[in-house]
Amino acid sequence: MPAKKKQASLKKTKNTTSYRYGGAAKPMAKSVYKKGGAVSSVKGVSTKGLTTRQASTLKKHSVHHTKKHINAMVKAMKKGMSFSASHKMAQKMVGK
Repeated sequence: MPAKKKQASLKKTKNTTSYRYGGAAKPMAKSVYKKGGAVSSVKGVSTKGLTTRQASTLKKHSVHHTKKHINAMVKAMKKGMSFSASHKMAQKMVGK
């Protein structure tokens, strides 16, 4: 029983960030964490050819990165690279 109570207390709500750093959960901006269909473009870069999950994750990711970085990631993901691999490549090639 106590194990279930502990899990319930750490459960995240719908519009909060993770508990990774031990602080209280902070609500995410509504414009970033929007439910709905596929994202058509991120910072002016077309996401056509990416999965819905890749496009929505890229939208959240774009808050911290430049258009040049996002463009490099999209090109790499369209060629079949994973999200994290394309991010590492974009960091080396373009920077933040």
